[in-house]
Amino acid sequence: MELTARQIAGLLRGVVHGDPETRVNTFAKIEEASTGSLSFLANPKYEHYIYNTGASVVLVNAGFVPCRPVQATLVEVENAYSALATLMNHVEACRPCRQGISPMAFIAETAYVEKNAYVGAFAYIGEHSTIEADCKIYPYACIGDHVRIGEGTIVYPHVTVYDNCFVGASCMLHAGAVVGADGFGFAPEGDQYSKIPQTGNVVLEDNVEVGANTTIDRAVMGSTVIRRGVKLDNLIQIGHNVEIGEDTVMAAQTGVAGSVKIGRHCMFGGQVGISGHLRVADNVRIGAQSGILGDVRESGAAMMGSPSLCAKQYLRASVIFRRLPEMHQRLENLYQEIETLKQKMEEKDPCENRGH
Repeated sequence: MELTARQIAGLLRGVVHGDPETRVNTFAKIEEASTGSLSFLANPKYEHYIYNTGASVVLVNAGFVPCRPVQATLVEVENAYSALATLMNHVEACRPCRQGISPMAFIAETAYVEKNAYVGAFAYIGEHSTIEADCKIYPYACIGDHVRIGEGTIVYPHVTVYDNCFVGASCMLHAGAVVGADGFGFAPEGDQYSKIPQTGNVVLEDNVEVGANTTIDRAVMGSTVIRRGVKLDNLIQIGHNVEIGEDTVMAAQTGVAGSVKIGRHCMFGGQVGISGHLRVADNVRIGAQSGILGDVRESGAAMMGSPSLCAKQYLRASVIFRRLPEMHQRLENLYQEIETLKQKMEEKDPCENRGH
């Protein structure tokens, strides 16, 4: 899709500085851009790139004043980063919409698929399942029995949605995601383990995004619930009976054990691990590779480390940790000095030291 700087400014309510007829047909990072591409400058530390960029158009924050000449046409907007996202969404929405059902898809006789939905080749839709309007079910996706996929949801190739699960409207399930596999439930019987049937399901509310190869386990009883607006990165494990609050985001390789309850608007860095049956309050931020072994009750808390600590406490402790080798050596030196002093005292007055 080709746009002029004038059209871009109109879409984003921006102001053009330069040639308003400059045309772009792709997006690129400012340091890698070439003629015909659009880029952006949001962080001042990357400003030096704008003076040599090959981009034809660059989005800049309101009030930006270059200190040297810039060859690119600038479009001044309130927030360059969010404006870029808006523009990308506009371009994405203008792409041809996939519709129709491939003759090579399998759809059970009792399933219902809206006429304007898309179902790709070799996709499977089970008994009594419903695919609502504007859904896109890509090739090799597997939708089990008694599943409901909400309006406008996209299910990419090789996604599996197990029986009885519910996916809301405007969700996005990326390739290889699994919704509704059995939770990790086993009862010890002597030296062996007996499997506990996982009879519940998974409920994804509206506007949830699930990354590639992320797994969300079905509940033992009841539902594993992912609330509206949650964003899960790739390679995340969500255990059975977990509840994740609205608009919480998790980075890759996070693992959440069973029956954890997570609040709204939380942010988890990569490789965070959370033990089972814990509670995490609203607006909590957890740093990458943190291990959460107890409840986080304070709303807005920032946690780091494994086992996790308050972020400020962790940073203070990390300063000491870096000094441990030096501190250990000083302790060894002090110990040697004390032993030397004791030996000298004994040599000076051995009778006194024996209590005479």
